[in-house]
Amino acid sequence: MTQATLSAANVSNTAVIQTKSFTPKDIDRIFKAQKKKSLELRLTNYKTRIQKLKKLKDVVLKYQTEIQKALHADFRKSAGEVDITEILPTIAEINDAIRHVKHWMRPKNVLTPPTLLGATSRIVYEPKGVCLVIAPWNYPFHLAIAPLAAAIAAGNTVMLKPSEFTPNTANVINLMLGEIFSEDEVAVFEGDVTVATALLDVPFDHIFFTGSTPVGKIVMAAAAKNLTTVTLELGGKSPSIIAEDADLKVAAERIMWGKFLNAGQTCVAPDYLLIPESKVEEFVKHAKDTTESFFKSKPENFTASTDFCRIVNAKNFSRVSSYIDDAVKKGAKIAYGGELRSSDNFIAPTILTNVSLDAKIMEDEIFGPLLPIVTYKSLDEAIHIINEKPKPLALYIFTKKRSTSKYVLRRTSSGGAVINDVILHLVNPNLPFGGVNHSGHGSYHGVFGFKTFSHERSVLQTPKASIAKLMYPPYSSFVRLIVRLTTKFFV
Repeated sequence: MTQATLSAANVSNTAVIQTKSFTPKDIDRIFKAQKKKSLELRLTNYKTRIQKLKKLKDVVLKYQTEIQKALHADFRKSAGEVDITEILPTIAEINDAIRHVKHWMRPKNVLTPPTLLGATSRIVYEPKGVCLVIAPWNYPFHLAIAPLAAAIAAGNTVMLKPSEFTPNTANVINLMLGEIFSEDEVAVFEGDVTVATALLDVPFDHIFFTGSTPVGKIVMAAAAKNLTTVTLELGGKSPSIIAEDADLKVAAERIMWGKFLNAGQTCVAPDYLLIPESKVEEFVKHAKDTTESFFKSKPENFTASTDFCRIVNAKNFSRVSSYIDDAVKKGAKIAYGGELRSSDNFIAPTILTNVSLDAKIMEDEIFGPLLPIVTYKSLDEAIHIINEKPKPLALYIFTKKRSTSKYVLRRTSSGGAVINDVILHLVNPNLPFGGVNHSGHGSYHGVFGFKTFSHERSVLQTPKASIAKLMYPPYSSFVRLIVRLTTKFFV
């Protein structure tokens, strides 16, 4: 196993990975150091945590250029898209914690029932302890640092595993966090699946994993051996429904933006489109116009666009491109795009029509710039198609009628939902972000992230003269009378 390091000079130029050996003994050593440190951190006040969060914010801004270069080196992500999808939401998450952590940390007084007359009740938020954060490759910076910020706000120590598929970004994260944290508080472990496997053997107090559903099952099984609590931020096939009355131009613009952002490698990207058959031709026309305006290019020149990134590696390029071949063999038509270039893992923005429900593209989460279109005859048919699949991470509904969106929402289940747009629900820190069943367990962002990395401890304080004494044994006729009266009038 290896742990990668990178000098500041390397980051400023081309990314050069330098590695040093480490063993499971190093993981055990750091875990024990963090376990000891966590007992100290649980005593910190809001001022100390805010100072740590401010240091994290400052170092993110300091390394902004290096982060941009690293993401470009990993999969040709433009600086503009890095700022919008990696830096901005990360800073927003940190700022939200800085503004509110004082309030979040306060014990919450709650009502006490009459049966405990004289007692007081409160909920105390305490750190879970030593936490493992396993980050994905699709947004390798934001999805590493955002949960880290929540864990810091809650007073935890963190062992962070970035994705090996984006090694340049992982290197920058390692270098950046090493400037402001000692390894007994935050430690970064780079490397492949063997590193993740070794980490999962450790009895953490909490594991926060972002990634695919199959790997999420592995993480959950590993956590079960130590009865470790887990947060699983997964994915799934997030559908978009276009109702009969929808504004097709607006819908096309918003769906194409969400679909082709990060070349479709987004957990809440619109995965497939459900639309009345009579609306397909007009929608495709608007979708073509929108896509070409976004990237200022015709399909044959998309490879030259600096605003359209690449598939992360050859393995995923092969997987995503295979969906096109399979769909076409089963009757689908390439209505737009379809160009492939394996030399740099390029897949053009692609729209497929007449897609069969038994095509692979309708079974797997795509995680690429392909939009399959499926037609429906009635809204109930569209709902049936959604409900036949595992519960998605997101659901998007385009309609002018509130009654239509309400109808769909009441008959489906998803981690989150957006009406007349896509993806934007995750920007609001006052909404919990997470999945349900196959698309995830637990949620975060804002106060929900703080609670994810906290234990909600119940505390009851009774007075010297406790009313509960009336129910102590021996269970005389008087005690039984008290119980009957309490049952009838007070519970």
